[in-house]
Formats: sequence, structure tokens, C-alpha cells
Amino acid sequence: MITWYDSLYMDDHIRQRATHVTQAIEDHKRLLGVYCIALASNEKNLFDIINVNELLFQHYRRNQIYIIGLAQGKESAKKLVARIIEDVYRETKDFKAREYFAEGGR
Repeated sequence: MITWYDSLYMDDHIRQRATHVTQAIEDHKRLLGVYCIALASNEKNLFDIINVNELLFQHYRRNQIYIIGLAQGKESAKKLVARIIEDVYRETKDFKAREYFAEGGR
């Protein structure tokens, strides 16, 4: 099951078509080159960068995924993760992303 962060982080390419992209993900449709940034499935990590087409697999459909951001391309996703980490640190002076987003973040 997918849960969306209310103030979803997006790169400029995704922002232009945000409704289309999020609806396609919800409808389990394939998208080319779109990556989501989610809270890490392993609690020792901060985030997972996942090609949205992987969300079509049963493993992801059975598990809770909290999506923080969307980006067009893997490099853009990495830059977006860096921005998210900077925001978390600026707000909390720590890198506890899971706690930050559980409390609503920004």
C-alpha cells in the first residue's frame, strides 16, 4: 500500500505533470524513467530510490511504502534525496528522516 507525503518533493519534470504521474502510480501503470524516494524499508537506512515500475511487483503491493518524493531519472532522484536530507538536517540538526516525516515534516 502506498502512502504519499503531503508536501511531496518533486523535480521540475515531475512537477509539470504531478497529477498524471501520481495517478498512474496509483493505477499501477508503467512509467518510463520515473523514480520514487521512499522511507527506507531497512530501518538502518534513510531512503530507498525505487523505479516506479518496481511498485508493480507483489512485494511492494503487500508492504507499506511511504513516498516522500518523485523524480524523472535516477540522477535527479539522487539530487532530490540530497535536498531532502539537507531539509531534514536544517529543521532538526539531525538525520532522523523517519521521525521527521512521521511528525509531518515541513
